[in-house]
Amino acid sequence: MAQPHRLLPITAIAILALAALGAVAWWNTDAAPRYDTVTIARGDIETSVTALGTLHPRSYVDVGAQVSGQITRLLVQVGDTVEQGQLLAEIDASVPRATVDAGRAELAGLKAQLAEQEALHLLAQQQDARQRHLAGQEATRDEDVQTAAAALKTAAARMARLRAQIEQTQSTLNGDVAKLGYTRIYAPMAGTVVTLEARQGQTLNATYQTPALLRIADLATMTVWTEVSEADVRRVRPGMQVSFTTLGGEQRRWRSKVRQVLPAPPTPGSQPQQTQGNQQAAPASKVVLYTVLFDVGNSDGELMPQMTAQVSFVSAEARGVVVAPLAALQAVDGRPDRFRARVLDTAGKAQAREIRVGVRDRLRAHIVDGLREGDRLITGERKPADDMPRFRL
Repeated sequence: MAQPHRLLPITAIAILALAALGAVAWWNTDAAPRYDTVTIARGDIETSVTALGTLHPRSYVDVGAQVSGQITRLLVQVGDTVEQGQLLAEIDASVPRATVDAGRAELAGLKAQLAEQEALHLLAQQQDARQRHLAGQEATRDEDVQTAAAALKTAAARMARLRAQIEQTQSTLNGDVAKLGYTRIYAPMAGTVVTLEARQGQTLNATYQTPALLRIADLATMTVWTEVSEADVRRVRPGMQVSFTTLGGEQRRWRSKVRQVLPAPPTPGSQPQQTQGNQQAAPASKVVLYTVLFDVGNSDGELMPQMTAQVSFVSAEARGVVVAPLAALQAVDGRPDRFRARVLDTAGKAQAREIRVGVRDRLRAHIVDGLREGDRLITGERKPADDMPRFRL
């Protein structure tokens, strides 16, 4: 008969073996996974096309000189505000004025000759009438009748020639008077002087081309000339919402609508330039860029010509809608608006959903159908064993 004290070690060994087998079984059994989730909420989302643009005044005019001569007075400086019709500059008018005086004197001489010729014409009429009367009474020679008729026609022709000369001289004089008026340069529009190319005392030569003196611009409304690549230009259309910031002014965002998409890429000189001289040609680029125009108010004067604008064209947007992270959605082949997702139900179990999306950006999507506000969307999955350290024997 065995002794009781010998049974105790055997029992302890058996209990330890069973415990070890149970631990191994637990270690090899898949435990319930843990999920990383995000709660579905509402928000704003938009897709956009980004580009760079340059600010230019919507309305501007380059003021030039139409006559040659020395600038005797220059009455404005860069930054001055001018009104339409305001005197800007004067050019030496001595030569144009002398030309006008000579034309007026020539015109007066021609008019005097016409008056003299009108008197001779009247005399020729009287002589012709007298000769015709005498010829009716057979009291004169046919030769005298013919001479009187020829003298009348000659006097009429001389009058017509003088009238033509007077008309020609008058036309020339009108042109000379206009040139004399061009020596005084007035503002063709109200605005601000943004560039000034001339200096007082400078001599201008307007024989072959009109020399530019200055530029006047209305800075109350600016136009952004935006360069959009050919890959994105089809997504931009008139009436589309657009916003932009300026370099160094990221805290403020201006908003507007697209006015026009030019149908062809710009050619050299087609875009407005700030100055007429010292322009360097831009390096050739293989990327085809199209010009998109939109206007923005500038009543406070914060926007200045030639500023660089960082532009964003809003191609689609949704406000206050259900949004979800794209990283948690699985695309369905052949259906760009369909995705699959998993959510946790009230019991904590994963449930598959098929959803439909609308507006998307790089990170989020507008959920049209399949998810509701408050749903717990699964973004990741892990097992409890992955969180526990492995023991080595």
